[in-house]
Amino acid sequence: MPVPNAEDVMAQLRWRYACKKFDPSKRIDPETWTRLEDSLVLTPSSYGLQPWKFFNVVDPATREKLLPFTWGQKQVVDASHLVVFAVKANVGPADAEKLVAHSASTRGIPAAALEGYKNMMIGSLTRSTPEQVREWMSRQLFIALGVFLSTAAMLGVDACPMEGFQPDKYDDILGLPPKGYHSVVLATVGYRAADDAYAGLAKVRYPKAELIEAI
Repeated sequence: MPVPNAEDVMAQLRWRYACKKFDPSKRIDPETWTRLEDSLVLTPSSYGLQPWKFFNVVDPATREKLLPFTWGQKQVVDASHLVVFAVKANVGPADAEKLVAHSASTRGIPAAALEGYKNMMIGSLTRSTPEQVREWMSRQLFIALGVFLSTAAMLGVDACPMEGFQPDKYDDILGLPPKGYHSVVLATVGYRAADDAYAGLAKVRYPKAELIEAI
């Protein structure tokens, strides 16, 4: 498989920033959006449990309803796409059973061959309190967010990760609890506005020597 040019990868990572102002007239084309969706599907997770769902909010009226509960940050209405990263509620042994069955089917092996793996997952889930499991699973969403943001940069798509919102209000407006999910973090994606004053600013990062240490 061809490996992307290293300098091109670094150039895109330097190019990306948390877009503060999107051009509402520019939309992500279907092929590029499909690749962004695929990046979410390919995201790794603890045990491979995939304790999440990604809600693509496409209805403009719904996005307007969400705006007051995002502290008025216009990215949620101006960006081409708004993705709500949501954690599955009450992840437990049934999810381990489901994953083992799907793994066995995908790889063409008997489920019994994965019994030890299943028991290990169930042990980890049942030794923790529901609150600990919820926190653990919620942290997995940030792995997905990182993959999504990096993929967007590689594809030349602007993005902005957003924790500045009221999850309970989002959950109510989007009807997530009846579906068994709760919002954790957002990502808006699209294309930067020509007059976004932040787009051309130098990145503010500490020196590599200060951030990375070999032990």
